Amino acid sequence: MAIKTFNLPDPGEGLVEAEIVEWKVAPGDTVKVNDMVLEIETAKSLVELPIPWAGTVKELLVQVGETIDVGTPIISIDDGLGEETPAVTPSIPGETAAPAESGAASEAILVGYGAKAGATARRPRKAAVPAAAGVKTPTETEQIAAAAPVAEPAAPAARVESPAPAAHGVAPTTGGRPKAKPPVRKLAKDLGIDLATVTASGPDGIITREDVTNHASGAAVNGAAAQASPAAAPAETAYRMPFGAGEREERTPIKGVRKMTAQAMVGSAFTAPHVTEWVTVDVTKTMELVERLKGSREFRDVKVTPLLVLAKALVLAVKRNPGMNATWDEANQEIVQKNYVNLGIAAATPRGLIVPNIKDAHALSMLELAQAIGQLTATAREGRTQPAEMSGGTMTITNVGVFGVDSGTPIINPGESAIVCFGAIRKQPWVVTDADGNDEIAIRHVTQLAVSFDHRLIDGELGSRFLSDLAAIMEDPAQALVWG
Repeated sequence: MAIKTFNLPDPGEGLVEAEIVEWKVAPGDTVKVNDMVLEIETAKSLVELPIPWAGTVKELLVQVGETIDVGTPIISIDDGLGEETPAVTPSIPGETAAPAESGAASEAILVGYGAKAGATARRPRKAAVPAAAGVKTPTETEQIAAAAPVAEPAAPAARVESPAPAAHGVAPTTGGRPKAKPPVRKLAKDLGIDLATVTASGPDGIITREDVTNHASGAAVNGAAAQASPAAAPAETAYRMPFGAGEREERTPIKGVRKMTAQAMVGSAFTAPHVTEWVTVDVTKTMELVERLKGSREFRDVKVTPLLVLAKALVLAVKRNPGMNATWDEANQEIVQKNYVNLGIAAATPRGLIVPNIKDAHALSMLELAQAIGQLTATAREGRTQPAEMSGGTMTITNVGVFGVDSGTPIINPGESAIVCFGAIRKQPWVVTDADGNDEIAIRHVTQLAVSFDHRLIDGELGSRFLSDLAAIMEDPAQALVWG
C-alpha cells in the first residue's frame, strides 16, 4: 500500500493561488485516473482538476473556501486497490499530512495541468481572517431563497456579526478550523454562516448538516425578535428601513475574476491613451438577414443574432484596415502587427466580466462563427472558461445592447488596441432616400456602434475608416460580398 499526495498544479497564465470551491469526492471514495475530484476558482475562471492516479481517497488535505498556493498538498490517494481503506476525516489546520511517496510534479501532466518545479514563485501566505468575518445575516439568506432563482455569485458577501451563544452540544470553536465534512461546509457557505458560530452535535465535535440548518433557523428567529424589540433601536439613533433587509452596508471581498478584471482595466486605462468614436447606423437590412438565417436549414441548430453579423463584419473591416489589429510593445519599442483575428466577446458572469476569444475568427465561415459564439457563451455562463481561452485576443466586441443601453466608451482589453461597442437596436424614424433621390420618413431599425482605440498606434484617420467600414456592412450586409 502506498500513499500518494497530489499537490495543487500550476494552472498557467502566471496564476499562483486558487480558492477551493467544491470537492467532488470524499474520504473512502474510489477514483480512476483522470476522474475530476476538485473544483477550484482561479483569478480567471473555474477549473476542474483531475486526479493522476487510481485508488481510494485517503484524506482531503484542504477545505472548501480556503485559498492556497500552487504546490500545496490537496489530497492523498491510497493506490492499493485491493485493500480496503477506512474513511478518514478531512484534516484541520495543525495536523500533519500523510507522507507523499511521489509528488504531482513526477506524474504525467493531465489535460493541461501539472505542477512545474520552479515555474511559479510562492507568495507569503496571507494572515488568517478572524472567524467572525465570514458571517452573513441568515434572515437575508432566507429572503433571497424565497425570491425568484438567480445566478449564484462567486462567494457570499461578508458580514460581521457577534457569534451566537451555544445552546447545546459542543460549544462553538474558538480557535482553529471547525470540523465538518465538505458538503456541510458548502451548505454553510451558501447560507452565509460561519461554522465557528455553529454548535456541533456530531461525534468528536463534528458539525452536521442539521447543526447548520438549525443554526440558520435559530438565527433567523433571534434576528426577527431583535428587529421587533424597541430597545434594539432607540429613537434618537434609529434609521429608516433601508431598501435591503439586514445590515445597512455589506462588504464583498475583492478576489478571483473580479480582482483580475479590476487590475487589468486600471492598467489599460492609465497606459493606453483611449480615443472613442461613434456612428449611428440603419441596420434594417441586417435584421432582415438575421430573420432569413434563422429560417435556413444550415443555421437551424445555432443561435443567430445581430452580434453574429457584427462579428463577421469586424473580421472583414480588419482585413481592410489591418493597422487596427496591432499592439504596442513598450519593452521593445515596436508595433506588433497581428495577421490573424482572435475575436474576444465580453461576457458578464456572476463572478465578473470575462473576455474569452474565438481563435482565428478570420478563417471561420458564418456558420462556424455562429457555432463558436454559441459555445463560447454557454461555457462562460457555466463559469467553465479556461485561462487559455481568455489569452491571446486581438480585438474585442462588448454588446451593451442586450441591456438596452445605446452605447458607451469601453476600455480596451489589455494586450489589444481596439474594442467595439454594440448598442441596442431600436425602431426609430429615419430619413430614407429612394432611387429617384426623394427623401421620406420611415420606421427603421437603428443602432449605435462605437470603437475605442489606442491612440499611440491608431490615429484618427485609421480608426474612422475602420468604424465606417464596420457601419457600411451592418447597413448593407451585401457589401461583404464586394469586400470579402
